[in-house]
Amino acid sequence: MDVATRLAEDMFVPCAARSDIVEPELKDGAVHVLPEIAAALRQYTELGLFSASFDESLGGLGLSALVCSALYAQFAAANISAAGYPMLSNANARVIAAFGTQAQIDSFARPGIEGRWYGTMCLSEPQAGSSLGDIRTRAVKDGEDALGLRFRLTGNKMWISGGDQDISENIVHLVLAKEPGPDGALIEGTAGISLFIVPKILPDGTRNDVTIAGLNHKMGYRGVPNCLVNFGEAGGAVGWRLGEAGYGLKYMFQMMNEARIAVGTGAAALAYRGYMHALRYAGERLQGRRIGERSGNPVPIIAHADVRAMLLRQKVYAEGALALCFYCADLADAHGDMALQDLLGLLTPVAKSWPSEFGLIANDLAIQVHGGYGYTRDFEVERLWRDNRLNPIHEGTTGIQAQDLLGRKLLRSDGRALQLLRARVEDTARRVGAVAPLAEHGAALLGIFDDIDETLAALAKADPVGAFDNATWFLRAFGHAVVAWLWLDIAILATGGVDDDFRRGKLKACRFFFESELPQARAWLQIVNSESSAHSEMAPSEF
Repeated sequence: MDVATRLAEDMFVPCAARSDIVEPELKDGAVHVLPEIAAALRQYTELGLFSASFDESLGGLGLSALVCSALYAQFAAANISAAGYPMLSNANARVIAAFGTQAQIDSFARPGIEGRWYGTMCLSEPQAGSSLGDIRTRAVKDGEDALGLRFRLTGNKMWISGGDQDISENIVHLVLAKEPGPDGALIEGTAGISLFIVPKILPDGTRNDVTIAGLNHKMGYRGVPNCLVNFGEAGGAVGWRLGEAGYGLKYMFQMMNEARIAVGTGAAALAYRGYMHALRYAGERLQGRRIGERSGNPVPIIAHADVRAMLLRQKVYAEGALALCFYCADLADAHGDMALQDLLGLLTPVAKSWPSEFGLIANDLAIQVHGGYGYTRDFEVERLWRDNRLNPIHEGTTGIQAQDLLGRKLLRSDGRALQLLRARVEDTARRVGAVAPLAEHGAALLGIFDDIDETLAALAKADPVGAFDNATWFLRAFGHAVVAWLWLDIAILATGGVDDDFRRGKLKACRFFFESELPQARAWLQIVNSESSAHSEMAPSEF
C-alpha cells in the first residue's frame, strides 16, 4: 500500500490534469497517448503491480482480491484514466487463464500478466449498444493450429477502451462474435455468441486485420482512448476461439463482473478524492460569519451548517462506497464457497451502480462546496465530476444493473443469496442491540430489510412486465439498505477502545446515514409498491 501510494502521488497524479487536456490522437492508423501515462505505467509494471492479483503459478504475486482492490483505489483516485489500462488488461488475462488452453494461456495471458501486452473487451457494436444479442460481428472457421480453432472475424466494435495505444508491445482483444449456422446465417439472440482472442500483432509478427476507424471524444476519462474498431477490412482478422462455441457471454461475464466491481471502486475513489479536496477547501476558505453574528472576522466555511452537511454527505457516500466494493472484493477471495459467490453475484450490480450514482453526487457536492471556484478548471473537482460521470454508464448502465438485480438475482433466483445477506444483517443488528447509541440503528436496519422482503413478495405476484417499471428505484433503495448495514458494521468497530476524532467521525457518519439517507430508501420503496406506471404508460408522442 505504501509503494502504491508513493507511485500514485509521484507519477499518476502529476499527469492527470495534462491527460485531460492532451487527449489520445489517431495518426496514420495508430493511437498515440500521453507519454507521461506510458512512463507511469512502466513504473507500475516494474514494481510488480501489474501481476499482483495473479497466482504465483502464472508469474503473479498472489495477492488477495481485497488487497488488489485497495491498491487499485489508490491509482483510480490519482488518475482514473491511467488506472484503466491495467484494470482492463488484468481482467482480460484472467479470462484467458480461466478458459483458455495451455497454449493460449502461454501465448496471450502470460504476456498480459507480465504487463508487456495490454487487453481489451470488445462487446458493443454501433447498432447494438448494450443489446448483445443483436451483435453482427461474424467469425468464420479458418482451420486449426497449435493455438486452437482459428477463425476469420469481420465486424465493427464501438466504445472499446484502450482499443489502440502506443504503450504496450501488443494488444489482445477479446471479441464477442457469432459463428454462422449451416445456412450461413447468424443465430438470433445470445445463444450463438462465442468469444475470440484477436491480437493486434499475430504470433508470426505480422499486423492483424484490425483497424482503428475513429476515436470517441469524451467529457472525462480522456487519458484512455475510446475507439471504434473494425475487424476484417482486408479479408478477416485472425482469431482463436476461447473455450466452447456458444459460451462467449458466459466467459465474458467473468470479465464484466470483475470490471463492474472495479468501476464501482473507481467511482468511490473519485468521490473520496473530491471529498478530500472539498474538506481542505472548506477549512481554508474564509467567508461569512456564523448565524447571529454581524461583526468580527470571517470564519472558514466549514463553520456553516450547510457546508458541514454537504461534507458529511460526501463522506458517507465515498466511504460507504469503498466499504461496499472492498466487501465484494473480500467475497471474491472465497473462491471455493459457492454460497459466498452467490452473495457476491447478488451484490455485484449494487457495487457497480451505487458508488457510480452516489459517488457522482459526492463529486457534485464537492463542486458546490468550492462555489464558483469549483466550476473553473483551476480546481480539480470539476474534472473529477466529469471523470465520474461515465461510471453510471459503462459496463452496464444503472438501468441494466437494476433489471439484473431485481430479475436474475432476486425474483428469478432461489433466494439463498438474499437469505445469506439477511442473516449477516441480522447478526450485525444483534451485535448493536446492547450498544445504546447504535441499538436504534439496528432496529431501523431490520425494518428496511423487512420492507424490502415485503416489496419483493408483492412484485413476485405482480405483472411480470410491470414489476420492472420501477426497478431503478428498487436498486437505489436496496443499495442504501446494504450501505446502511456496512456503516453500522463500521460503527461497531469504532465503539470502545480509544476515543479519537477518527472514531467519533465514523460514529457521526453512521448516525447521519441512518437519520438523513436511510429514510429515502423507504420513500423509494413506496414508489415501487405504488406500482407507479405513468412513465411506462406514456406513448412516445405524449412526451
